[in-house]
Amino acid sequence: MKITVPDIAEVSGILECPKGAKWLYVVGHGAGAGMRHAFMERVAAELATRKMATLRYQFPYMEVGRRSPDRPAVAQATVRAAVLAASTAAPGTRLVAGGKSFGGRMTSQAQAGERLPEVEGLVFLGFPLHAPNRPSDSRASHLRDIDIPMLFLQGTRDTLADLEHLAPVCEGLGDVATLHVVEGGDHSFKVLQRSGRTEDNVMAELADSIVQWSEHL
Repeated sequence: MKITVPDIAEVSGILECPKGAKWLYVVGHGAGAGMRHAFMERVAAELATRKMATLRYQFPYMEVGRRSPDRPAVAQATVRAAVLAASTAAPGTRLVAGGKSFGGRMTSQAQAGERLPEVEGLVFLGFPLHAPNRPSDSRASHLRDIDIPMLFLQGTRDTLADLEHLAPVCEGLGDVATLHVVEGGDHSFKVLQRSGRTEDNVMAELADSIVQWSEHL
């Protein structure tokens, strides 16, 4: 499908809506890979087996093959256009929004600036709290302006979200924030072979967590 970002661009989207879906996750991609990245496809597939729909979409820079991510204003406008497209394409489903790393952070900034219509919660697949291996909470200030529930899915080896910084951020947000820690996961939720866990285990954990959290909204 095509999604029009007013006065900016037209981008691509992929809607997967299994029969009986009550929820739809509007999910933006990370900075370095688009909506067809294997991780994004796997998330959508796992959620579909649990009767949760997804709308994956491209940011304009990725749509035209640029490497540098869009300016925040452009990215946030794209988030809004994708949310509108989701509500139009799958009427009757309840919406959550967010995404992988960059996609999640741009969604949170959009929500902090002005509420996203019909979105009941935000789901972050590896929230990029700080630059790689430079622990801080420098990217968290806008989260205090969000008053809908947020789910943070974070790996214990994520170099962009040191848990010693992220956990206090979530605690400070109070009841609106839920932190789900994926043991051994890095920023892409990959685990070491010696952990005894597989990619299948981790992807199932992510999907189960998203579905169970959404059902309690």
